[in-house]
Amino acid sequence: MERLSRDFYRRDTLTVAQDLLGCVLVRERNGERLMGRIVETEAYIGRCDKACHAYGYKRTPRTRTLFARPGVAYLYLIYGMYTCLNLVTEPEGEPAAVLIRAIEPLAGAETMARLRFGRPLDQLTAYQQKNFLNGPGKLCKALDLDRSFDGHDLLTAPLYLLPRQGPVGEIACGPRIGVDYAQEARDFPWRFWLRA
Repeated sequence: MERLSRDFYRRDTLTVAQDLLGCVLVRERNGERLMGRIVETEAYIGRCDKACHAYGYKRTPRTRTLFARPGVAYLYLIYGMYTCLNLVTEPEGEPAAVLIRAIEPLAGAETMARLRFGRPLDQLTAYQQKNFLNGPGKLCKALDLDRSFDGHDLLTAPLYLLPRQGPVGEIACGPRIGVDYAQEARDFPWRFWLRA
């Protein structure tokens, strides 16, 4: 199956954030493909969004990747310990990206369970199963993604995306999570998820 193209990412960030729902995130690791269906995203747009790291076109060593060409990965740490995966969008020079908030496992769930919890999939508690990949830091841990992937071209292995197959159902939207500091931007309905 063909990977998502550069043109897919070179579009309006809000559109990309919704169109990513149902797409498949692939992480090749030690000869295995860890795969998850994207079920929740958040959009960040630097030119107008106080929740974006590059708000007002602020360029720093941390945010330089947000200004890169579309279709590269932007990874950063939150709380000094959790890695977050973002996909750079819009034309080069426009700081914008989509945060991948949650995925559903499609392949490699056993490896993901060991990476995330240090135990086999069949030994996870009900709580661990429910909260397996439903957060940006959780999915990065399960996919063994760290800041070394910052700037990685998402059109190449070992990290890339495949298009959705078939309809995804109803898409919901609402305010993003954890951006209460962002004044009016905290209420932007830029979080998107698939209704169960």
